[in-house]
Amino acid sequence: MDSEPLDLRQITSPDDVSPELRQELVDCWIEVTNAGGAAGFPFPPIDARTAAPAVDALVGGLAPGTSRLVTASLDGALAGWLNVRRDSFPLVAHWGTLHHVQTRTGLRGRGIGAALMRHVREIARDGMGLEQLRLAARGGVGLETFYGRLGWQEIGRWPGALRLAPGDDRDEVLMVLTPL
Repeated sequence: MDSEPLDLRQITSPDDVSPELRQELVDCWIEVTNAGGAAGFPFPPIDARTAAPAVDALVGGLAPGTSRLVTASLDGALAGWLNVRRDSFPLVAHWGTLHHVQTRTGLRGRGIGAALMRHVREIARDGMGLEQLRLAARGGVGLETFYGRLGWQEIGRWPGALRLAPGDDRDEVLMVLTPL
């Protein structure tokens, strides 16, 4: 991480997402997806007509016990974000799932993604009372290595589960972080 302080925050209510932050989330999601990132939209390019409704649905579902938005900002501008969710059904309420982990493309390699992942671990454990986190990542883009360096373990794969184009099938890599 460079000398600029990284501002890590969690947001638990739709009312706490300003119009400016909403727009930054949309812009980041478009940028990451169009650069080939595996952040929820499989077929780039996308634009605001695709990303904005997804951001609105995610923000609309924020609630302290079940869904939190975690953001990282540099100098007041969004640098990256992710979403952590849990199902409140008692059988599975002890674990959560990460979604849409992303960092602005021009800021990659500066430790922002790793800082987000460390911070969400604390939030999940201390703020949500979770015991483990899970995620599914697109194979073939090095995400297993990134998450592995942060303590995540690959627990399985769904071979060829993701068809990006004819002849371009990718595994979906299942990973877990436990204990938190």
